[in-house]
Order: sequence, then C-alpha cells, then structure tokens
Amino acid sequence: MRVPTFEDVERAGRAIALHVRRTPLLRSARLDEIAGAPVWLKAENLQVTGSFKARGAFNALLGLSEEQRMRGVVAYSTGNHGQAIAWAARQLGVIATIVMPIDAPRNKVARALDQGARVVHYDRRRESRETIGMQLLAEMGGTLVPPGDHPDVLAAQGTVALEALQDLPDDALRHLGTFAAPCGGGGLLAGCGLVVDTMSPATRLVAAEPAGFDDTVRSLASGRREVNEPGAATFCDALQAATPAELPFEINRRFLQKAVAVTDLEVAVAVRFALEELHMLVEPGGAVALAALLAGHLSMGGRDSVIVLSGGNVDLPMLANCLKSAAAVAA
Repeated sequence: MRVPTFEDVERAGRAIALHVRRTPLLRSARLDEIAGAPVWLKAENLQVTGSFKARGAFNALLGLSEEQRMRGVVAYSTGNHGQAIAWAARQLGVIATIVMPIDAPRNKVARALDQGARVVHYDRRRESRETIGMQLLAEMGGTLVPPGDHPDVLAAQGTVALEALQDLPDDALRHLGTFAAPCGGGGLLAGCGLVVDTMSPATRLVAAEPAGFDDTVRSLASGRREVNEPGAATFCDALQAATPAELPFEINRRFLQKAVAVTDLEVAVAVRFALEELHMLVEPGGAVALAALLAGHLSMGGRDSVIVLSGGNVDLPMLANCLKSAAAVAA
C-alpha cells in the first residue's frame, strides 16, 4: 500500500478546501493557566459532519473513477467515519453502504441514514466488520473506503495539522513543543505526523487513547501491533479500534514520541470542561487529548501546544452520563 507524503497532504488540502471547514484555533485563559503555557485547540468538533473524518472521506471519494462511483462504496465505522462517508457520497452522487456496530450511538446511525446511506449492523463482540465489508463488496462490486488503511484518507486527515500549523502565529510555531490528538486506529495521528515532521520537526507528537483501548500505547512499547482485550469497554465510542490500523502504525512508529491513556472519568471531566469553559460540545472520543492535559498526563514544559478536539457527535444520554460522572468527581 502506498505511503502518503507531506506533498499528498498539501494536495488533499487543495482538493477538499471548498467542501470542508477550515476549523478555528481557539484559546482559553483557564486552560493556559492549567498548562502553564499557551494551548491552541484545533476545533474539529465544529467540522461538517461533526468530526475530522469529513476530510478523509471526501478526499477518498474524490479519488474514485466514474466507474467506481457508479458501483458505490462500502465503509465500516463505529460512527464518525461512516457518517462522513455517507455525507461525502451524497455530495458526489455515490451510493454508500456503512457497516456499523449495533451499539453505535443512535445519533451517528441516524445521521448516516439521513444522508441516504444504507446501514448494515453487526455485533462487535461476535462478528468482524472487515469480513462483513468484504462480503458486501463481493455482492455489489463496490470500493472499500476504510477509516485508516487508505492513503487518500490519511493524507486528508493530515490537513488538520496543516491548517493548525499554518494558522499559528509565527512565535507560537517557533516555540511549539507538543501536538496531541485522539487516537483510535491511528489515521489522524499518522496524517498529522507527516505534517509535523515537515513543518515543525522539533515538536513532540503525542497520541491519547482511552484506557482499555490503549493499543497504540502498547504497540509503541513492543514495536508491533497489539490487540485490545475483547471485553474492554469505554464510552469513547469513536476510539474503540481493536488494534492499530496497519498503514497508520507504520507511519506512527516513525513519528510518535509518546502515547498516553486516560480513564473514562478523566474524559468526563474534559467533556464538562469543554462545555463550561469553552462553551463547546465535544464527544468523549474527541476529548481524550484534552483529558490527558487536564489530568496531568501531558507536561508542556512551558512551551506552546496544539490539542485536537476531534469530534462533537455525542447523543444526549451519553452526554448526561458524562456530566453526571464529572459532577461526582468534582463533588
């Protein structure tokens, strides 16, 4: 499989610029105080479809031939990638089938359906989404667009870092010590790693994961792709990958300097912080890098940092659980 480059990220940025939002970099005086240094928040929760996944989905479908578009696409996803593929497919007139776990948040399923996609459910504890996806491909003759193992997807996810580093003031870029983002299969970090290595090579690239789904933490330590325990659970539904995706891990093992895991309680505190201090809704999976900072797992050493808020698609019952958990911690 072709490994994307920084030039691929730049090309993807030009290709998707008119179709996705250039999300803002935000600051919070309270967060700067906690970190002891300036913190720049890349607000991908404000992206179209509510997450950074819109970038990779649109770029991948743009790369299809007319014949491939006519046959349609298949994607498997815990929610955000599938929702993004459904949106991109509707924009480009492509038939989309999304394989989603039966316990995926209802709002993510509903939004994929609202975009006209067909949704096929599976039991993530007993069935393989990859196997189901291949069966669907055999039936319809379409094209698979996975959430991680796709060079066009990874290149476009890297535009998150490309925009952030381009939008930083010159003095902040010169003093940028850390770039941290949530990590599931690793595609976001891999794309961003291509950019950080080129534009700010002295900056530390950090992945944040939920406890129990810390496969990247363990994979970096062992040097091979580790698998999470089948019974693991977290309310960070967007980050429940079983193991790092193959292509992202090959890139991440080169560029990632650190990976940290956070508990659901720490994530709940971050979701509440975002709501109260930033006046923004961030889903649990989108808040794990912020959670790592707030919980003290990331030390900024007095230097500027970029923290990616990767998504904001959370249904009301999950939000209520988060806020209740955070309130119990604060009490």
